[in-house]
Amino acid sequence: MEGQQIYDVVIVGGGPAGLSAAQYASRLNLRTIVLDKSKSAGALAFTHKIENYPGITRPISGAELLDIFRNQAVTFGAQYIETQVIGVNIEGEPKEIYAMDGNYYGKTVILATGSMGRKPTITGEKELLGKGVSYCAICDAAFYRDKNVCVIGDSEEAVKEAEVLARFTDRITLIAQSNRLRVDGHPILNEKKVSVLINHRVTEIRGEEFVESIVVHNNDTKAETFMPMDGVFVYLHGNRPIVDFLDFSVDISDEECVLTNRMMETNVAGVFAAGDVSCTEVRQVVIAAANGCVAALSAEKYINQRKKRKYAWG
Repeated sequence: MEGQQIYDVVIVGGGPAGLSAAQYASRLNLRTIVLDKSKSAGALAFTHKIENYPGITRPISGAELLDIFRNQAVTFGAQYIETQVIGVNIEGEPKEIYAMDGNYYGKTVILATGSMGRKPTITGEKELLGKGVSYCAICDAAFYRDKNVCVIGDSEEAVKEAEVLARFTDRITLIAQSNRLRVDGHPILNEKKVSVLINHRVTEIRGEEFVESIVVHNNDTKAETFMPMDGVFVYLHGNRPIVDFLDFSVDISDEECVLTNRMMETNVAGVFAAGDVSCTEVRQVVIAAANGCVAALSAEKYINQRKKRKYAWG
């Protein structure tokens, strides 16, 4: 840790909760960094149109609204980094966040990873998770050097993960359930080792101890194809809070959300949670943003050992 910068606030997640927290924390002159897996991976980023967020005078896409959040946070002084967080050590001081590009250290941590976590739905997915089925190419690509793998999904995130895999693998099949990819002109799509199946879905992942093959259904012809496969990387939408990287270092409910009090405090001092990753009953952008605000104010109170939170409208 010697020579490493210690932030006042490390925020894990770049959705409305995380970016709202970044706005408030940085505007309170706290050294703030946001660690975000992808600008296009969260629930709001996938939203085609939103018009019920306060202050929006015309319908805009979720991605546009996220850009506004992000630009505000950066303008106020927050640092924004695209990286995958893979683990934490939050018991000591400072708190450590382990990411694919290195370790980050903070006096406080705000968890705002949302609820787009994957809940297994494909036959064989759950049984072979960690045995050839993965949700993170950045984490696991090196294990598939010179292997045959597929990426399931049509999002920009799926295409970017295919790009990571292309550094290691011989053959990649990108399988999209819809009739088009939601990204145009990405150079990886022109690579000879990458093939794309549009309007197909994987119905089964097969294997004994490890993934051996998949069954692919053609949505147009209804035909099914058997494909030998060594690895399956799944990038379909989910609705489970993203808490895997925490390894139960904070209290998690039976529904797998992070337990907090009304001020977004977890059971670990200096660690807060906001938005859909917490046990909220209403999942709306405005609620997530409000949670982020409260978490930032609570973090500032913790850092400065205040008896009360600092409230500032101006």
